[in-house]
Amino acid sequence: MIIAVDGPAASGKGTLATGLARHYGLPHLDTGLLYRAVGLAAAETVDRPEFEAAAIAAAQALDATQLTDLDALTAAETGVLASKVAVIAQVRTALFDFQRDFALQPRGAVLDGRDIGTKICPDADVKLFIQADSKARMERRARQLEARGVAVDRYALFHQIEERDARDMLNPNGGFYKARDAHLLDTTQMSIEAALRAAIEIVDRVMALKAGG
Repeated sequence: MIIAVDGPAASGKGTLATGLARHYGLPHLDTGLLYRAVGLAAAETVDRPEFEAAAIAAAQALDATQLTDLDALTAAETGVLASKVAVIAQVRTALFDFQRDFALQPRGAVLDGRDIGTKICPDADVKLFIQADSKARMERRARQLEARGVAVDRYALFHQIEERDARDMLNPNGGFYKARDAHLLDTTQMSIEAALRAAIEIVDRVMALKAGG
């Protein structure tokens, strides 16, 4: 069983994907970490002419050992870098096989990101699109950062989230939109526990319908 979980930053998709993977006993990949790792690797060249070439080289050389420093990878500024490398077609091509190979494990997998249901796994058994309003997402991300002792400028963070949404949606090489057959789940007013219960209900219902068909 392949479960695709898409949505914007801090919508809750990563937490829900982790919970779904635990519930169904499936491996989980946060595909956003791939782009964040590439962005970090090319950070010294950002806003310079060689940035694109550096990002492509980083994507082609990426391996799982670069996905372990979660403090650096989940920083707000790293998210901005991720959205900048994600618009580069060759970066997306270099990371495509990594994601597909993970998804096509014999047991299946849960993947979360921005284009899992549209580009990476258009044939996923279940597709979820998670959304929440920008203010709620900003506050969630701020609390995550503050829990790690990071000082947060909420005004700046709100605008980073809004800018990243716009950049991702306008990405000509991306697929950041709700797939036609994806199930929408708005988590703005939901606790983590309630959102996970709702996601599990969706997955169970879809799989039951497929089994009955």
